[in-house]
Amino acid sequence: MDPHQLELLAPARDADIGIEAVNHGADAVYIGGPSFGARAAASNEVSDIARLATHAHRFNARVFATLNTILRDDELEPARQQIWQLYDAGVDALIIQDMGLLELDLPPIQLHASTQTDIRTPQKARFLQDVGLSQIVLARELDLQQIADIRAATDPARCTLEFFVHGALCVAYSGQCYISHAHTGRSANRGDCSQACRLPYQVTDMEGRIVAHGKHVLSMKDNNQSGNLEALIDAGIRSFKIEGRYKDMGYVKNITAHYRTLLDEIVERRPEFARASSGRTTFAFTPDPDQNFNREFTDYFVGGRKADIGAFDTPKNPGLPIGHVGRVGDKWVELQTDTPDIVLNNGDGLCYYTLQKELAGLAINRAEKQSGGVWRVFPKDPVASLKDLRAGTLVNRNRDMNWTRVLDKASSERRIGVWLNLAETADGFALTLTDEDGNTATVNATHAKETARDAAKAEATLREHLGKLGTTPFSARGIALELSQPWFVPASFLNALRRDAVAALEAARAAAYLRPGRSMPAEPAAIYPEDTLSYLANVYNHKARDFYAKHGVQVIAAAYESHEETGEVSLMITRHCVRYSLSLCPKQARGVTGVQGTVRAAPLALINGSEKLTLRFDCKRCEMHVVGKLKPAIAKAGTPLTFYRTLPVPRAHAGDGTFRTRLPEDIGK
Repeated sequence: MDPHQLELLAPARDADIGIEAVNHGADAVYIGGPSFGARAAASNEVSDIARLATHAHRFNARVFATLNTILRDDELEPARQQIWQLYDAGVDALIIQDMGLLELDLPPIQLHASTQTDIRTPQKARFLQDVGLSQIVLARELDLQQIADIRAATDPARCTLEFFVHGALCVAYSGQCYISHAHTGRSANRGDCSQACRLPYQVTDMEGRIVAHGKHVLSMKDNNQSGNLEALIDAGIRSFKIEGRYKDMGYVKNITAHYRTLLDEIVERRPEFARASSGRTTFAFTPDPDQNFNREFTDYFVGGRKADIGAFDTPKNPGLPIGHVGRVGDKWVELQTDTPDIVLNNGDGLCYYTLQKELAGLAINRAEKQSGGVWRVFPKDPVASLKDLRAGTLVNRNRDMNWTRVLDKASSERRIGVWLNLAETADGFALTLTDEDGNTATVNATHAKETARDAAKAEATLREHLGKLGTTPFSARGIALELSQPWFVPASFLNALRRDAVAALEAARAAAYLRPGRSMPAEPAAIYPEDTLSYLANVYNHKARDFYAKHGVQVIAAAYESHEETGEVSLMITRHCVRYSLSLCPKQARGVTGVQGTVRAAPLALINGSEKLTLRFDCKRCEMHVVGKLKPAIAKAGTPLTFYRTLPVPRAHAGDGTFRTRLPEDIGK
């Protein structure tokens, strides 16, 4: 991608959502293929992806297919065959995690490094660039300086930096969470995460004293970088990614439109940047991220560590405040809205917090407006069943049916600017169309020339019929008439000429479209930054092992999913720190009396039913490790994959009593 272009990258659960993402301004769309994607329940047939690619390419927008799971040896050949099918369907790039794919006979399709490859350092980013990955998705946890350092270590002409700007946040470094597999056999690295991070936990110290009860301490708020786009651009980000391959049509329309609006404003103000695809988008609504499901928003670590990044009370959507309960009747509830312009609708979803701080829901069956901003609502469920609902209870709305109905309809138009030129020829007329990308098409047609009785009316008629581009992807930026006089030309002839010219221009655009090329690996072969890989490298097949060996790695452990690691290890590594969020960090506690002096800071335990995990803290790196072990029943279900008999020491105790897993970069220290 041209380093001056800014790419808005939207998710697609299916082809229809992808098409609407393009219509709402996406420069690129990412979508799961038939299998091997990191969202196992968001797969699509190749024929549907081909339909999406055809639509996207009309606007020079691109389609990326996700094949970002780790693969067993027996899956490599089916994956290779699927990649060829996706390439033949018109897919522009492949998003991958498993480096074994680079050892296969692949088509000349561009390769992107998934966020699952855990890109946090300049050294890792440079290596991935040098082995042929043209776009890399940086870890969500990076701050602006870390992003800038990666940009400085890589070549903007060879490698585009991509960053998540919106959506759900995985609390772990992507690719570094194994809790789901350890407890259920469902691997996050295989597209089947059970989301243990969204569960409520009791947090205790090692003496069993309760630090927090029933809190979702591993559940993050949702990512929202709306206010940081320009800073991210200046740090080197060129692709802005929206999370959400499980999200519905309304979410993708709204959030894509939101970021399209913000990026267009930056491009308008800073002419050194440009959109990465063609056309302009107009919307029939005002985008508003608060209207979609969210766990409230955070900009995470982009501006440095902050305490308020967690959705600890609930992983559900708390919605937007609308008012409070005035009175409660036997079949109805009266609500006093915060402002008189708030309108409640039949079918709206309301919610409130119970006395135990649990989120409770209330679906409106019928809403009746009273006076003075008061609404009487009749809930779908019996009023008596609505726990703790009483006068004074604050109420939010997390489903607005009026908003939903707006987005259920056609809600955007995307048009490519085109200039039309009608000229006369010896035996008729020629219509030339030139689009904003410089593509051109000319259509000639024979027709007798008849002098117009009313010159002004004839010229107006010519312009009117030539400019009728309503059902096409084009909009007229200008109409030029190169005529010796304003001839009378029948509308039927002009309409046919225009339709033929539009078809010819579409064909010219299709012929001119070039898929991005595959980047060739650097010669001599790049050397991986470390010579030893633990299970954290997610090497699950022999081709991946061969890849790393070719790039200088001496000792390669098998992925956690191979079940070689049966003892206690780090099942999650995260920059989020429960100790910090609960104000138990030693750096926070210095000189402070109270709870910080009575509760041991490390380690802590997380308990959910019979499940128990240990939290240990690497204070030097400011990281948290969630420690546990593989359940025996899960261990029996798999077949170990052994590359070497002797493995590196998996973990080590630091002198300060904390615990940390030995990472690849620790070897030799």
